[in-house]
Amino acid sequence: MDLKQLTVVIVTFKSEEKILNCLRSIDNQVNILVVENSKNSEFKKDLESKFPNLKCILTGDNLGYAAANNIGLKQVKTKFALVLNPDTILDKNAIQKFLDRANEIKEFWLMGPGNDQKVQLEFGVNNLIEVKNLKGFAIFLNLSKFNNDFFDENFFLYFEEIDLCKKVENKNGKIYLDRLIKINHQGSQSVNSFNKLELEKNRNWHWMWSTFYFNKKYNGFFLALINIFPKLLSALTKILIYSILFNKDKRDIYFCRLSGILNSIAGNKSWYRPSID
Repeated sequence: MDLKQLTVVIVTFKSEEKILNCLRSIDNQVNILVVENSKNSEFKKDLESKFPNLKCILTGDNLGYAAANNIGLKQVKTKFALVLNPDTILDKNAIQKFLDRANEIKEFWLMGPGNDQKVQLEFGVNNLIEVKNLKGFAIFLNLSKFNNDFFDENFFLYFEEIDLCKKVENKNGKIYLDRLIKINHQGSQSVNSFNKLELEKNRNWHWMWSTFYFNKKYNGFFLALINIFPKLLSALTKILIYSILFNKDKRDIYFCRLSGILNSIAGNKSWYRPSID
């Protein structure tokens, strides 16, 4: 299948040090759309000068993973899109293999690469596996199935891909994992090296916020509250312990966990942002 039928969408935020290896692993016949969660015009200029097949959109602010991906996906004109994290590197022919599978299985909604060893062990020897969830670092979309309805923008960070898969499952859509397709993912390396404490606080706040929001969305408020309650008690306990031990960094991390939980329970938006600008 023609490579021109695909657009790669990559959401970035301060990923200048991470994205180049990813871009170099993508065939130059493939359209690339980078959505940068800032107003960094130098980043846009640099990427577009180095990669003629690339267009960079600046959001002007840090909108989060879901909203930025939606901006990119809604501008795609090709039949298929591949959402990638900037800290991924594609094996040779990975894109062609995605397209070949798409030609074979026209009813699919989502497809992912198969280099997760736990999945391989669980499902045995079949190369193409129908699954309920995919990891968010690389998701291949059949755009005709979605009618421009992609990620839930209430999520700023975490659970976006799980929610997308749940949406597809609820519509009886097909999700596949192909073990023949390999994409290397560094994991938690999409952002340049900044203050590790600020990034850790950010991860903890949003993990807790998204955990409760996702559970509330599909199971209702009270079941979500029961699910999150042990984590709330744990955060309170850890705040007390680390306050007594005068460990400010650990105390602040668990305070962010507690804040994420309480803000989600209260129905507040996912507002927390790391102090790394």
